[in-house]
Parts: sequence; C-alpha cells; structure tokens
Amino acid sequence: MKRHVRASNLMLHNITRVVTFVLLAFSIYLFFAGHNNPGGGFIGGLMTASALLLMYLGFDMKRIKKAIPFNFTTMIAVGLLVALFTGVSSMLFGYPFLTQFFDYYDLPVLGTTELSTALPFDLGIYLVVVAIALTIILAIAEDDS
Repeated sequence: MKRHVRASNLMLHNITRVVTFVLLAFSIYLFFAGHNNPGGGFIGGLMTASALLLMYLGFDMKRIKKAIPFNFTTMIAVGLLVALFTGVSSMLFGYPFLTQFFDYYDLPVLGTTELSTALPFDLGIYLVVVAIALTIILAIAEDDS
C-alpha cells in the first residue's frame, strides 16, 4: 500500500510540474497579448494564480513557501502603485487620467515592436490579481489546517 502512495505522489509531482509550466507560459502570453487581443493583466494574473495554486496543491505548503518567498500583501501594494502611477503619469503631460500612449520602436532582437503605456498598467493589475487571489485562497487553506 505504501509503495502505491509513493508512486501516486511521484506522478502527481511530475504532472504538477508540467501543467504548471504550461499554465505559466500561457499566462505570460495572455499578459502580453492583452492590449491588442483578449487577455491582459487580469486574465494573465488569474492564470498565474491558478498555476501557483496547483503547485500548492501538488506539493506541501512549506516547500512552496520556501520556493516562492513573496509577501503577497506587499505585492498588492506594489501593483496598485504601478497601476496608479501609470494613470497619473498621463496627467503630468496635460492629458486625462489613464490616457494611453503608444509608438513603434526598432528593437535589436524583436524588430519593430509596439510599446505602449497600457503594459505597465496591465503589470500593476497582474500583480494585484495574483496577490489577492493567492492571499484569499491561502488564508482559507490555513484556516482549515
């Protein structure tokens, strides 16, 4: 019986690693595709939170907290500040709050690339969504244990 449990944990750990990698890669794609296609900081943040939650379920809490040593409360504050600063920065140039600017640049490896102010705003939203989702879920999980 004990041998069966070990094989099951080994399979769970390996599947968790692969699926977490796929979820994180897809969340990065959604984050960068967000300002021109469906996606962005909110959806990418939810995908990242689900990938990290899967890691918490597949492995024990101590091990994951050691591997991901983020203070999620601080992460919420940083995300809010990044999003707020992005919105306020357009006001510094005399435009309304959250006005988006974009331009095309020739980057060495990527070629002609569009860079916009929506990306830092999405980054702030991404950080807030990941941190809030994990804070809520981990608080509920720690209450049950």
